[in-house]
Amino acid sequence: MTADALRIVQFTDMHLYADTRRDLLGVPTEQSFIDTMQQARRDHWPVDLVLATGDLVHDLEAVTYQRLHAHLAALGAPVYCLPGNHDDPALMRTHLCSGSVQMSKSVDHGVWRIVLLDSKLPGSEGGHLAAGELTQLEDLLSSAADRHVLVCLHHNPVPIGSPWLDTMMVDNAAEFFAVLDRHPQVRAVLWGHVHQEYDQIRRGVRLLASPSTCIQFQPQSAGFALDEAPPGYRWLVLHANGVIETGVARLANYTATLDRRSGGY
Repeated sequence: MTADALRIVQFTDMHLYADTRRDLLGVPTEQSFIDTMQQARRDHWPVDLVLATGDLVHDLEAVTYQRLHAHLAALGAPVYCLPGNHDDPALMRTHLCSGSVQMSKSVDHGVWRIVLLDSKLPGSEGGHLAAGELTQLEDLLSSAADRHVLVCLHHNPVPIGSPWLDTMMVDNAAEFFAVLDRHPQVRAVLWGHVHQEYDQIRRGVRLLASPSTCIQFQPQSAGFALDEAPPGYRWLVLHANGVIETGVARLANYTATLDRRSGGY
């Protein structure tokens, strides 16, 4: 591994509550997030930055974002957050934009540019990239010059093979990819939302989804279904030549009793 490689950890879909004792379908989200962070710090630290890619909270309470800020600030690395369908962007801007925790639209680190998009569609579980987001994406890619680019958002821009989840993907993904296709320096697209691992290639661009720090969804499921897989996170190493090393790590020695009575959440 070269010294100038950019090391990143992604946490996504934490679904934290104001009441730290609450669970989501049998998984105590606060503790599973804490355990996931601790494992990441043990196995994949130090990092240059952390990405928090949406559905950060579940109950839209200011105190939940405040506590999340404390967790993220304690990681000792710059953290960049973007909203998911369960988030309130206004509350995020109030409580997640200070010190090492920020909501930047892009960050440059060496020969890499990371672009963070807002795919939240108010009133919907699905995603949408507004005209302003697509224009900003075009501008950020056009001005990237010789930098490699990693594009991040919350919702999946491609079907992942789970029909119920694929009804909640980015609804104007063709417009999104039309922008990307004009800019060959894009190396990867990274998202959350689907609570499972995904790793494919489209026109030379790596497409990556990552597990949640709490509940997991069963891959290839026609309807809502939980997976027994443990909570996890994604690590990435972005090399100066544009090559990406990445993998998913999951909690070791994890046990939870999932609540399978629900048809959703």
